[in-house]
Amino acid sequence: MDEGRPISYLALAVGTPVVSSTGSEFGKVHHVLQVPELDLFDGISLKTSHGLRFVDREQITEITTTVVRCSLTDNEAASLPPPSGPPVLEVDLAHEEGSSLSSRLGRLFGRPHWKNIDE
Repeated sequence: MDEGRPISYLALAVGTPVVSSTGSEFGKVHHVLQVPELDLFDGISLKTSHGLRFVDREQITEITTTVVRCSLTDNEAASLPPPSGPPVLEVDLAHEEGSSLSSRLGRLFGRPHWKNIDE
């Protein structure tokens, strides 16, 4: 596996593999959790074969352009909790495309449609 170059959590790409302390991949980055006002990195939510899971920032040892390395053992990685807290929402721009009445009204009045990215 390419080691990549160290990067900030701000540059972490969705889909980057996440590996345990043994180097076993157990998921892919789904979303970076942060508090932008405080420039605080909280951790990442990742897609696994068991659904979304949360890795705390203290469990992450390295972030590179190609991989996120964690201090977790394979057993700890398999028992990670799902993310908790309020859902993360973003504007669904694709919802405003098309010729339906809802799409036309959305474009006319500039009302965004929100989607939950934790699904």
